Amino acid sequence: MTADSLDQSAARGTSHTLTGGSSNNTTLDSPLFHPEKESRSHPSRPSSRHSHLTTTSSDSSNGDPLSPLEHALGRTTSIPQTDAIYQQDADNNNNNHLTHTRTGRTSITSAASRPPDYEVTISTDDPEHPMNWPFWYRTYTIITVSYSTWVVVLYSTSYTATLPKIMDEFDITSKPIATLGLTTYLLGLAAGSVIVAPMSELYGRRPVYLVCLAAFIVLIIPCGLADSLSEMVIVRFFGALFGSAMISNSPGTVVDISSDKYLALCMSLWSIAPLNGPVTGPLIGGFVNDYLGWRWGNWLAIILSGIAFVLTFFVRESYLPTLIKQKAARRRKETGDENWWCKYDQRSVSTWGLLKLNLSRPFVLAVTEPILWCFNIWISVIYGILYLCFIAYPIIFTQHRGWSPSLTGLSFLGIGLGTLLSIFLEPLWRKMINSSPKRDPLNPSRPAPEATALIMCVGAVLTPIGQLVFSWTSLPASIHPSISLLFGSVPFGMGNTLSFIYGSNYLAGAYGIYAASALAGNAVMRSVFGAALPLAGPAMYKAMSPQWAGTFLGGLEVMLVPIPFLFYKWGERIRGKSRVIRLMREERDREEKTAERRRKRAARRAARGGRDVEGEEGEGEKTEVEEGKGRGREMGV
Repeated sequence: MTADSLDQSAARGTSHTLTGGSSNNTTLDSPLFHPEKESRSHPSRPSSRHSHLTTTSSDSSNGDPLSPLEHALGRTTSIPQTDAIYQQDADNNNNNHLTHTRTGRTSITSAASRPPDYEVTISTDDPEHPMNWPFWYRTYTIITVSYSTWVVVLYSTSYTATLPKIMDEFDITSKPIATLGLTTYLLGLAAGSVIVAPMSELYGRRPVYLVCLAAFIVLIIPCGLADSLSEMVIVRFFGALFGSAMISNSPGTVVDISSDKYLALCMSLWSIAPLNGPVTGPLIGGFVNDYLGWRWGNWLAIILSGIAFVLTFFVRESYLPTLIKQKAARRRKETGDENWWCKYDQRSVSTWGLLKLNLSRPFVLAVTEPILWCFNIWISVIYGILYLCFIAYPIIFTQHRGWSPSLTGLSFLGIGLGTLLSIFLEPLWRKMINSSPKRDPLNPSRPAPEATALIMCVGAVLTPIGQLVFSWTSLPASIHPSISLLFGSVPFGMGNTLSFIYGSNYLAGAYGIYAASALAGNAVMRSVFGAALPLAGPAMYKAMSPQWAGTFLGGLEVMLVPIPFLFYKWGERIRGKSRVIRLMREERDREEKTAERRRKRAARRAARGGRDVEGEEGEGEKTEVEEGKGRGREMGV
């Protein structure tokens, strides 16, 4: 699933863009919107009771335009969200009303019984830290997770190249019925992104990878041995549900092991294979179908997935909270001392609670946030039309031009070339963003999310241009096919990729700690569009002709072009209407005021030789508690 892989980029240690105003419609009276506090400090360091929503590191001035998205994929879906869960315990434990689940053999205890000297951490210069693994092993890890994700995405579209023989064998006369195998696969990827992906927060990345890849491989077997189309349609859904773990979690692995300096480069290299998965699927599937038969498309997928499983077996755990918990448990076992602890030993949210949170919050945001209304519709339509191409291209090149399925697979190389160009031109897009007059009001050295919208505008224009040019140059057959591929498919592929990457990046920058939920809802909706539109493709292209059907789709994309331009010009004002963003800003302001009071108290204590003025400390703590209660009431906690 291309766009799931595209939700991908953000350098650790950069600042969030949290701006907002008021909203009239959004309802947050729900525990779905607990004020998760995100610490931008390294998770191995002890977190203070009041962590900041916004901090700026030493390299925040680099103006990395992909930093919010890298953060959202690599950290908001993992470490910060986990930090927030455990941090809520730390906050509540000041009243000693929670019990804790500890890793390994341990007793139920309160925060007061945890000696600070016994806290287990993994610092950035620790050899155990994934960023300090040998260069060759980190390279191996990136290649492995990229390849594994590519296999899952490739299997989604390789199915389309085998449709003619599947229809012949199972006596299927309706192509939309035969296309259901693609539809259920995309629906499985959508379901897995909110069901399977969060499991890495509980068990780590490596166990999730291995279990899900093993299940994915096993579920390919019934497809290869299927005696009916219905069997394939059902099994492909569950196979995709497990395969989605690679698409959702592998960007996080890349972030785990990459330094800030080279993170953007590593993410770009990782994305090459997954982004080209949909294109290489029909290409490889077409040749396999022509020379070995449609069942061999499944056997080849098993072979490729088996290689992915073996390679992944030698990938170590990279999720830092899991590593720190393992280290704490190991220290307790080695020393026999139960005092050793880490901040990830406890959490206030159960497994079911975490799953319910991940299932519900994306949909609540999608329904109540006008920003997401616009982005979900725009990106979903583009994504659905992309997957409709895997039905439309065989109609044009196989039925009308008489190409074989294997040669028809070559026609997708134009989209693949456009995807690669958009990735390789990243320095140009970066320069355009960094030179934009749209600046972050909290940190003028960094571009605001609206600067990212400039590249969204480029993508939004290229996509319909490519679609319309392809529609009127792909047929009649007297027109050389290179015209439609070079001047139609290439800009179409570039526009899609830019829209996905930078559209997701805008959402990540706008929604901060809620970016993962915003992106998850977007991923589900576009997957539904990608699953549904191909079903209408055969009838539409037959009734309207390929030229006019393509024109109709291009017209839809033209109608949506104003959306990124709207956000480029008035995005800051629009974000100001979001209650979620407003509450994040208010939370940040409260944290800053609390930190300022603490600094003043510390300065006064230092001036008095460490002696507190009577009642001063208690008054400060009382103010903080009252603010916390007020915040809880406002957020519906």
